[in-house]
Amino acid sequence: MTETSVRLEADGPVRHLVLAAPARRNALTAAMLRELADAVTAVGDDPDVRALVVRAEGRAFCAGADVTTLFGDLDRPTGAIRDDLKGVYAAFLGLADLSIPTIAAVDGIAVGAGANIALACDMVIVGPRAAFAFSFADIGLHPGGGATWFLTSRLGGHRALATVLDADTIDADRAMDLGLATRRADDPVHAATELAKRCAERDPALVRDMKRAVRLAETGTPDAVVEFEAWAQAASVGRPAFARYVAEFRARAQPRNA
Repeated sequence: MTETSVRLEADGPVRHLVLAAPARRNALTAAMLRELADAVTAVGDDPDVRALVVRAEGRAFCAGADVTTLFGDLDRPTGAIRDDLKGVYAAFLGLADLSIPTIAAVDGIAVGAGANIALACDMVIVGPRAAFAFSFADIGLHPGGGATWFLTSRLGGHRALATVLDADTIDADRAMDLGLATRRADDPVHAATELAKRCAERDPALVRDMKRAVRLAETGTPDAVVEFEAWAQAASVGRPAFARYVAEFRARAQPRNA
């Protein structure tokens, strides 16, 4: 039987994408990246999935790329290396393209590309041992895989630049203070799973539109956001959940006969 480094587990409408190579601290090899890409595609193609938790086995979330093998021949032309790297990035950046809520549960070190995997998710739950290491500069490597975008969108440009130039490691407390993490929990997998289950209980179309509205708010103008909200809210008015609420509210407001 072929050994796998990425596993998908079903929990009702929630899926767990598990980085499952603890012996090498879940360091990313070419084979593991292919498995990761296949798992993300499988989640996106499954109409029954309502939320995704990304977690890891062992004491590390992900030790980053296996630099001894992943970059191949270092003497190749820059363009050839770039083309290969874009394929590497696509394996985990597909998480950011999913229309369902995605939640990373991090309770160990997440280095370089490993941090990118967590930050590609919509929300990040950190445990006491969580840390994000952006050590690219220390090994003479430019950040990749969306690292500068993720950091800038969460920390602002000046903190993002300081983080990558200083090859900073950000622990759970600082991650919360800086806005890199969404919540802190003693058991981040449990907390992420409970949050995923609550998301999964909601109308999928409502969740999809909420996620789209927030994404639009990150980059769009207020007018564009309000325009989308007006459409999305109008659409939600015609769905059963809101109709039930209105009917129940009216029933409660009816005067009772003495």
